[in-house]
Amino acid sequence: MKFHLSSDLKMISGKTALVTGGTGMIGREAVRILCKSGAHVRVASLDQIHLEDPVEQIYGDLCDFDFCKKITQDIDYVFHIAGIKGSVVVTKEKPASFFVPLLMMNTNLLEAARLAKVKGLVYTSSIGVYPSAEVFKEDDYDLAQPPMDMFPGWAKRMAEMQIDAYRIQYGLRNFSIVRPSNVYGPGDNFDPDNAMVIPSLMARIYRDEKPVVIWGDGSAIRDFVFSRDVALGIILACLKGTDGKAVNLGGIRGYTIKELVETLHKVIPFGYEFDSTKPKGFPKRVMDNSLAKMTIGYEPSVTLEEGLRETWEWFINHAEEYQKRLNYFKQ
Repeated sequence: MKFHLSSDLKMISGKTALVTGGTGMIGREAVRILCKSGAHVRVASLDQIHLEDPVEQIYGDLCDFDFCKKITQDIDYVFHIAGIKGSVVVTKEKPASFFVPLLMMNTNLLEAARLAKVKGLVYTSSIGVYPSAEVFKEDDYDLAQPPMDMFPGWAKRMAEMQIDAYRIQYGLRNFSIVRPSNVYGPGDNFDPDNAMVIPSLMARIYRDEKPVVIWGDGSAIRDFVFSRDVALGIILACLKGTDGKAVNLGGIRGYTIKELVETLHKVIPFGYEFDSTKPKGFPKRVMDNSLAKMTIGYEPSVTLEEGLRETWEWFINHAEEYQKRLNYFKQ
């Protein structure tokens, strides 16, 4: 695993840490880093996946407030990474599957952590809370404008506002917020019915589609960031603090969809073609990482080719793992 055990990470040694969604793509990377850093880790998840790291693994629903109060007892740091991830299509067709459980799990876990008086907490929000733009900066965040991802975006915003309310009313400044961009990596959701761009492409290649047809002309620019980079950013945000404010966790730079496909082709030779008669999506969406770099030392380091190669190598050995994960869109 590529990370340096800095003095910041050594702060967690001997401490207790709760990771919600610890069996997910970002969560499992956070668990590995925390374990390597000497933390005693507790994982809460609804997935039927067993982690190899030495952790206390608890199966349970964050929508249950009593469960949240139970798992936050005797915990120093909370890494709230659990969420719901799905494609643009399922976001539009099944908004309640995003909105309702996200509201419930976030409200319950944050309140339980406050009552437990944990030393620190980081909440994993999303790029989707921002109003539509080409470059996302924390200073440009405007609550008066709707989020670009309507239902999941509002649910994520509500948790951010809950943390802000704690800061105003209780002077609570040890709850931090991060906003990752388009995260990919081992353990991603490869369900063909609701996967995001990168896992969807890999799943189609794995199924031997010939050619793989990609909507648009490939000119749209997106911000892709590897899961381990994000996990490290989340841990740094919790340990160093963001004073109750949000920081972006984006990738090294923006890539066109054409660059993404060509880079993936280096890793996995496959036939593909672009269909310019189909919509290509918003022309550009990338994050500005300047604030996170300055405040918590966030510096993404995994290149797109390195990340795609590691993700593909994991996927071909775990192609069916998504079936062991809770699928909110089939509830």
